[in-house]
Amino acid sequence: MAKLSLQEQLLKSGLIGSGQARTVKSEKHKQVKQQQHNKTAAVDDLKEQAQKIRLEQAERDRELNQRRKQDEERKQLSAQVKQLIEQNRLPKDNASAGHDESLAYHFTDNTKVKTLYVSKTMREQITQGQLAIVRLGKQYEIVSAEVAAKIKLRDEASLIVFYEAISLGDNREDPYADYQVPDDLTW
Repeated sequence: MAKLSLQEQLLKSGLIGSGQARTVKSEKHKQVKQQQHNKTAAVDDLKEQAQKIRLEQAERDRELNQRRKQDEERKQLSAQVKQLIEQNRLPKDNASAGHDESLAYHFTDNTKVKTLYVSKTMREQITQGQLAIVRLGKQYEIVSAEVAAKIKLRDEASLIVFYEAISLGDNREDPYADYQVPDDLTW
């Protein structure tokens, strides 16, 4: 005797009618179709999530590469500034304050007052904007105004004292233009 399905056995015994059997069969068919559809929808959701993760990773990689590129550019600029300072620094007078030739030139670096001993001519050139004081690591160097302008283009933070050339033409708005600055005035 061939094995009959449960549905066929119930039909043969008369417990269910043929209409009921068709309804149950169609419902079962609908359930199978729905499960297949849900599986494909789940697969589509997984594909979308994977695509989203790939896009986010690509964006993070782009940002990281951009940061690395900016860091590399900063390193190159600081190396250029260092090279400019080392090649163009002028000798300064490191003698003590009591030495006749050297004068103390006081300047501020951030919130601290610093002192650099320079000759009288260097001091005048610094105040006139012909020379500038720049920071090289933890020390200070003196460079010409041309070099200071190049340094300013690359890294303005390295430039400590730089009085850019001011035209000393007819300044009619200056209320103190008629007064002379005393020679012994030093800051």
